[in-house]
Amino acid sequence: MESVGIMENRKKTYIADIERGVYDIKDEEHYRYKVEKGLTPEIIKKISERKNEPEWMREFRLKALEVYNSKPMTDWGPDLSDLDMNDIVHYLEPDSAPMNENWDDVPSYIRDTFDRLGIPEAEKQSLAGVGAQYDSEVVYHSVHKELEEQGVIYTDIETAIVKYGDMLKEYFMTLITVNDHKFAALHGAVWSGGSFIYVPKGVKVKMPLQSYFRLNAPEAGQFEHTLIIVDEGADLHFIEGCSAPKYQKNALHAGAVELFVRKGARLRYSTIENWSRNMYNLNTKRALVEEDGVIEWVSGSFGSRVSMLYPMSILKGDRSRCEFTGVTFAAAGQYLDTGCKIIHQGKNTSSTVHSKSISKNGGTAFYRGLLKVLPEATGTRSTVECESLMLDNESTSDTIPIIDINNDSVDIGHEAKIGRISDEAIFYLMSRGISEDEAKAMIVRGFVEPISKELPLEYAVELNKLIELELEGTIG
Repeated sequence: MESVGIMENRKKTYIADIERGVYDIKDEEHYRYKVEKGLTPEIIKKISERKNEPEWMREFRLKALEVYNSKPMTDWGPDLSDLDMNDIVHYLEPDSAPMNENWDDVPSYIRDTFDRLGIPEAEKQSLAGVGAQYDSEVVYHSVHKELEEQGVIYTDIETAIVKYGDMLKEYFMTLITVNDHKFAALHGAVWSGGSFIYVPKGVKVKMPLQSYFRLNAPEAGQFEHTLIIVDEGADLHFIEGCSAPKYQKNALHAGAVELFVRKGARLRYSTIENWSRNMYNLNTKRALVEEDGVIEWVSGSFGSRVSMLYPMSILKGDRSRCEFTGVTFAAAGQYLDTGCKIIHQGKNTSSTVHSKSISKNGGTAFYRGLLKVLPEATGTRSTVECESLMLDNESTSDTIPIIDINNDSVDIGHEAKIGRISDEAIFYLMSRGISEDEAKAMIVRGFVEPISKELPLEYAVELNKLIELELEGTIG
């Protein structure tokens, strides 16, 4: 990040904490087309018409809107009363060709944004393919030729509807349905952009694929859909990055992620979410895992005003397993309500959850978890560990784990810890010549180390830099 120089001057570090470096640089708003604010059948029809979609998709959207209008606003978590859907632009096309396969063909103002975020450089160094979405549309997509030769499909989802329509129709919003909750229905009505990945049987994708979602426009929403199918015996690591600059008015992110992990396959899904502090992040993620399959979630939640995010893993097949590793960092004005859900359905399934949260300056970090063992899921093994670190007397940290066991043949362990930085540890480090601020930062970095070590190197570095931006000048 370009804010390292800011770090060197202690008087400016608090500015860095507000500005969030490259993430808060705003582009001038250039768009080819956008709908008016609000949510009506006419707006839905315009979105479908602009995308030249098949009739089944247009009807799907309109039906989803009906479901959305019939469902009440969620009232069991963070306060959403300030989110006015009539004040959100639900679709905005950037002034770019629909999709480019060369960065030089992307408009310079968009290309510069992704350059600042390091996406093209990461593509050169450590990725097998990249998708880049700007506001409502994917503006760049590329995949290594070697993967194409192996039959791997990695493209934007609009292209997939045209080229692989039967497959999309079979899977699209079947794992997450419009009846699940109000914002799933909203997503079904206004979704735009996102990625489609299919990894054929036995193919091991050695380098990660990455999609990055950037929302630039004010008072707007982003509703990308990610659909991944990892076939029998295949292996994939997918990385999702998200960010947006801060505006005074609310913005909304209500994406959806559907993951299908076939027999003996493995999928790692890594996310660094660094939305702006005016963002309502109401995302839905779900994985269906078949016999001997593995789903691994690695999640970092830093930005947004409000987050409600609980990736679900359905361990349908015998001996399937799930690993969830997550860290949440809530600062002033943030209410981050995160966690995970695991449904044990097959026999001899296993799951491991490691969740860590940090709160400071009055921020709220809330862990909400569900572990459900169905009657037929004999031989289930699961371990859940939740740790919370509060950096002052103003912050809040809560843990609400729900464990629902429906048979006697299980081995379940749950541990939760909530605490503060130890004065003794600070004193010890200061006695070794380390400043108080750096001592506290070292303890926090050690606290999140189990998460950062699970990320690819460049994302581990980004995670540590984000923590530094949050801590410098405000801790203590």
